[in-house]
Amino acid sequence: MTTLATVSPTTAPAPVAEPPARFRDLLASEWIKMRSLRSTPWTLALTTLFVIGSAAVAALAENRNLEKLSPDARTAQGFLVFDAFPPAGYMTLMLVVGCIGALTVVSEYNSGLIRTTTVAVPARGAVVLAKAVVPTALWTAVGTVISTGSFLVSQAILNGQHTGVRLTHPGVLRALVASALLAPVCALMGLGFGVLIRHSATTMVTSVFTLLMLPTLFSQSERWSATVNHAMPVTAWKRLVQNWSPDPDSLAYAATVPGSWFVYALWPLIAVALAVVVVRRRDV
Repeated sequence: MTTLATVSPTTAPAPVAEPPARFRDLLASEWIKMRSLRSTPWTLALTTLFVIGSAAVAALAENRNLEKLSPDARTAQGFLVFDAFPPAGYMTLMLVVGCIGALTVVSEYNSGLIRTTTVAVPARGAVVLAKAVVPTALWTAVGTVISTGSFLVSQAILNGQHTGVRLTHPGVLRALVASALLAPVCALMGLGFGVLIRHSATTMVTSVFTLLMLPTLFSQSERWSATVNHAMPVTAWKRLVQNWSPDPDSLAYAATVPGSWFVYALWPLIAVALAVVVVRRRDV
């Protein structure tokens, strides 16, 4: 007589919970997304060349004007650093960076990739912060290259008329830093608009209108209007690049240097804070 052996049912091993994603993993993920886009290197290269080229064109035009002046009049022209940062070039930079900052978020909403991201990483606030850190670092580096290149090229051209200045000249460092930080400021503003609106065309129109068109609607002759105008990034940039004191006869309420730096800091902080709050409270 044989004895049947009882076989105990085997229990499946408990699934091993994966560790939560670290913030540096989110940064690496966002960097891979950005550099994998074929348009990224082309956009960076063309934008850099355009802005530096516009500074060279402005310096060449200034050189032609200086040729018509006497040596004493050339000296009276003073510090020509503004030719290194022409508004046409830097407003184009604002336009490009603001739209790219918006598209980095809106494209994920349109493709549905944001749902996959939030499922993998439930901490939505950390996702938004990672999306803010990567373009900030990238555009700060690019902005530094652009501002330094614009200054060096323009001053090399102006040296042909002996009107160029050195990096140690008063006001140069402030202008360089302000021009370098203009790109990340606009990128974070675009990112904030992208999270709030989540529609490509509307987001880009809002970014362009806020960055470039809205300041033109407010003059500096009335206090309330000047206050709104000075709160715009483009106005703050112009004041920080400007090396001369505002003419009290032409502008009743001129922007200040400390106030302009405050505007530089306030816009990105508000944009990122609103993005974090909205993405936590709203379904993707």
